[in-house]
Amino acid sequence: MSTSTTTGAEHEAGPTPLTIGRRIRALRTARGMTVQQLGEAFGRAASQISVIENGHRELRVSELQAMAAALGASLDDLLDPAPPSRRDALEIALARAQDGPLFEALQIPRLQVRRSLPDAALETVLAMHAELVRLHERRASTPEEARRANTELRATQREQHNHYPELERVAAGLLGAIGHHGGPLSHSAASSLASHLGFTLHYVHDLPVTARSVTDERHGRLYLPIRSDGADRRVVLLQALAAHVLGHEEPRDYGDLLRQRVEANYLAAALMMPERSAVDLLTAAKAVRDLSVEDLRDAFAVSYESAAHRFTNLATEHLDLPVHFLKVSSAGVVSKAYENDGAKFPQDALGNVEGQRVCRQWSARQVFERADRYGIYHQYTDKPNGTYWCTSAVQTTGAGDHSVSVGTQYVHSKWFRGRDTTTRRASTCPDPGCCREPRHDLSERWDGQVRPAARINSSLLAATPSGNATGIDRVAVYEFLDGQAPPEG
Repeated sequence: MSTSTTTGAEHEAGPTPLTIGRRIRALRTARGMTVQQLGEAFGRAASQISVIENGHRELRVSELQAMAAALGASLDDLLDPAPPSRRDALEIALARAQDGPLFEALQIPRLQVRRSLPDAALETVLAMHAELVRLHERRASTPEEARRANTELRATQREQHNHYPELERVAAGLLGAIGHHGGPLSHSAASSLASHLGFTLHYVHDLPVTARSVTDERHGRLYLPIRSDGADRRVVLLQALAAHVLGHEEPRDYGDLLRQRVEANYLAAALMMPERSAVDLLTAAKAVRDLSVEDLRDAFAVSYESAAHRFTNLATEHLDLPVHFLKVSSAGVVSKAYENDGAKFPQDALGNVEGQRVCRQWSARQVFERADRYGIYHQYTDKPNGTYWCTSAVQTTGAGDHSVSVGTQYVHSKWFRGRDTTTRRASTCPDPGCCREPRHDLSERWDGQVRPAARINSSLLAATPSGNATGIDRVAVYEFLDGQAPPEG
């Protein structure tokens, strides 16, 4: 088995604290300097140099320049993402593997790397890790494709703080074209936007069941359901218009489908909650330490979930606040998640969050335990990686109840309404003793004496329909259009 896939592409994502640290160590060694001597030249204790060389501390640009000067090297020498040697490549790959979800999920002890450890031993461990990952992926069922796509998308969103400036510009241009310069977007204004884009709206009873809307580009018609099942009619209309504006074509796979869905949802939200108006509202609220998702919801007449999503789009980019978002079923299962504040969500061995069950102590589940389960709930939670403040609300849809939560690190809670809550819980998850295993007395009383019948989601047992990534029944859609389209001229 080869480890080339594990160690051959570390530099593609750019320099990291670990690769920079190893280049510092290689340059120091090549110049015959001890850790103590480099520390004196850099102005830090030798222990700090070791921390830097092991990738446990990220240097600021000014510190990188000072380090380069201390080593008699250039900044480019330190920022080169390529490992300085084969041994460094192996050690970097092992560090990444041990920090990854597979080691955590399998609770494998960390291997301490010493100079006496031969390269062959590192290669063997990495080969075994690669094979375990391959086996997990091979055994994964069809829904895992969706989970992997979600995991990749979440990483992209984290890198750009869930903010898409190009889509904000498109939204601003569209709103300007219909003379809408702020505040809630009415259904009448959304209809005007459809007309501006060359579409007439047709509300029908017989929309194919696999489609939320049908856009007839040939005749400039947009078909929407008469029955909205409680959903905001503007949302479906704007999402369809967004897909047209963005030129979305038939998705190649689930990842492409997910990307298109996120882009259309984002653009629709940017139309319903224009960036400038929303940022002005949030900036004013932060100035008086009174930020809240519900005010964004009320100001733009949208759902709590839509407001929570939009808040994550704007919070980091415009308010300098790292945040996280969770949508969780009443059973505690995650369906949507986003974070750039270091919140550690439950994940499986491949790093998938969707489908995992969150800790019982988190506000996303505690909100279901309250007598007033439909009010806004605030909570501090002490977690293994720090204390987080969170606000949660329960929403009801045709699929049942779910909670929508927005949170941040304790240090940033001072800007939010609800920071004065006295509700505080402690979570030690992923430690099984936190909430994943019954108490000892309960186990003694009930082990072997009970046989619950599982409620299984039937969709988990079915493969994605073949033919296209969307699962849309094209026969039904084409027959519908054939019956609705005007006569050919």
